[in-house]
Amino acid sequence: MSLGPSEQFKLFLEKSREVLILIPENPTGDAVGSAWAFYFFLEKKGLLPTIAFSNHLSDKYSYLPKPERILNDISGARAFVLSFDTTRNKIIDLKTEVKENKYNIYLTPEKGSLDPRDFSFILAKFQYDLIIVIDSPDLEKLGKLYEANPDLFFEVPVVNVDYRSNNDNFGQINLVDVTASSCSEISSNLLEQSGPEIMDKTIAECLLTGIISATDSFQKKNTTPKALAKAAYLMEKGADQQLIVRWLYKTQPLHILKLWGRAMSKLNWDEKSKLVWMELTVEDFVQSRATPQDVPFVLDKLQENYSDGKIFMSLHNTSPEDSVALLKSASPEILEKIHTLLDGQIKRNILEITLATGSLPEAGELLSKRIRELGI
Repeated sequence: MSLGPSEQFKLFLEKSREVLILIPENPTGDAVGSAWAFYFFLEKKGLLPTIAFSNHLSDKYSYLPKPERILNDISGARAFVLSFDTTRNKIIDLKTEVKENKYNIYLTPEKGSLDPRDFSFILAKFQYDLIIVIDSPDLEKLGKLYEANPDLFFEVPVVNVDYRSNNDNFGQINLVDVTASSCSEISSNLLEQSGPEIMDKTIAECLLTGIISATDSFQKKNTTPKALAKAAYLMEKGADQQLIVRWLYKTQPLHILKLWGRAMSKLNWDEKSKLVWMELTVEDFVQSRATPQDVPFVLDKLQENYSDGKIFMSLHNTSPEDSVALLKSASPEILEKIHTLLDGQIKRNILEITLATGSLPEAGELLSKRIRELGI
């Protein structure tokens, strides 16, 4: 009889010491909640978890305890071994030296000189025993973490946690449930089955953060009876729903939330360049009682809520003949490429470009076309 995913997960944990938890670039609240929960759960089991993701993390999750081991890249996850066969000649001393951009190793043999044929250069095992990938329908969604380390995913077992129907099932264990509201709901079920005695207030609060974020505080259609039951269980474990809602939804002034709401109704998406952009008219600012100075906050919210996007842009008029584009990206390299092509100026990680046209649709099409040409 074959084992189910949760039983397989338990067996993998029994054989593991260091576990790598990966989430996409610009992670959603669901990804953050799940990853943080896995981290604290594994730590309480005596393992050494590490979370890795590229780029941006919103300050609105700062109410959650922060894991100690968070990386932006996973270089150095594998050692290289210089091996010497001592069958015929033993090494009696070793010294190292860094000199003129070179790392020198001095070996002293027991007798005579060393034979170069006794040397070999080999790759050691990766330091991680298990990888947990959360909220990624495919490995490419992990961005540069996957691009720079493809071998890692073929040599280390992968647990794939997701709820999307287009998931590639790339893991050795695929915890993919298309009926779930979120990765956090799936993660909660798995962790509860794997160690119910370990579930505490911190882990429960992380998981409830993910569920509330994914269901928009239980307002979306993915709010199933199972999701509500799981949320109730997590609150019984000590998760503070009101604290989570206050941090996720009520930390911005009302006029910014109104401007954000108007922006949501007019979003444009360019699949090729992964560009999310919006046109904000004079009426939008008047009706929301916001100003162009509030636009960076709206771009932040776009970035937080659209993990598929790489570039986020807003357009508004400065006069009937001119318009301004504000562009934001979690990748400074991408922003610099656009800056090089389109000029403008970068202020506080936002690229501002002035265009000699008062037509926002025309300005949007022009910029999206130029960004596509960059091939980012």
